Amino acid sequence: MARVLTVHGINNTYSARPVMASEWVPALLGGVELAGGRGLLSEADVACVFYGDLFRRPGRVLGDEDVETLEADDVEDGAEAELLAAWWQEAASTDPSVVTPGAPTLGVMSGVQAALAALSGSRFLAGASERLLIFWLKQVRAYFTQPGIREQIQQRFADTVTADIEVVVAHSLGTVVAYEALNAHPEWGVKNLVTLGSPLGIRNVILDRLIPPAQRPASVTAWANIADRADFVALVKRLEPVFGPPLTDIEISNGATFHSVARYLTARDTGAAVAAAVRPGG
Repeated sequence: MARVLTVHGINNTYSARPVMASEWVPALLGGVELAGGRGLLSEADVACVFYGDLFRRPGRVLGDEDVETLEADDVEDGAEAELLAAWWQEAASTDPSVVTPGAPTLGVMSGVQAALAALSGSRFLAGASERLLIFWLKQVRAYFTQPGIREQIQQRFADTVTADIEVVVAHSLGTVVAYEALNAHPEWGVKNLVTLGSPLGIRNVILDRLIPPAQRPASVTAWANIADRADFVALVKRLEPVFGPPLTDIEISNGATFHSVARYLTARDTGAAVAAAVRPGG
């Protein structure tokens, strides 16, 4: 049975669980090996929670064809616009290629248009289109505002958990999924949590919409939160002041593609956190 449960984030709409496993499992095992834990885990020890397909089911949120028609006007006021503005502000503070909010070079564009134009040149998007960025915003909003989506994602998580799970490793929006699942089910007894590029600390848009807000899962006795210093999805890099101990915040550098899950998983700090969780007595 699996000992490690992994949960993906945004930008997995057009993938599938086997594809996720083919990318995540070798990267995670590599990170553990780099941290001195060679032989601690095998491929059979890692399970994957996949839910990206729920965002492309016709009639649920957005279909394949909808991404091609998304424009700035499709960014809705409230959570979507607030998160976009927060991403822009953070990106401008960490990425020299992103102009700052209010820069005269942006002309008379609306706030949403200006944010999209500024972020289109960021390292985070790495060539992705503005339409895809809007799609990501809508995924975050859908999770919090459409009960059917949230419930199905949470059920996917619950269906994958077994009594042998020792650590949950979650990335991006997946950290929200894992946080809520572990809070809802302390009886699972999962003691270790590793969050990568997490947006959990973003007030209003994320933190205050969590169920429950700002409450460390009761069963978790070791929580490692790992964030690239330039990852603007993880706007709040330090979660310990928000969720309390035991929580260790670790800042790393992933190079140019700082939100990449592969780079997070192969980081020595991530490997060390997973290794510590699965070692005898961990």
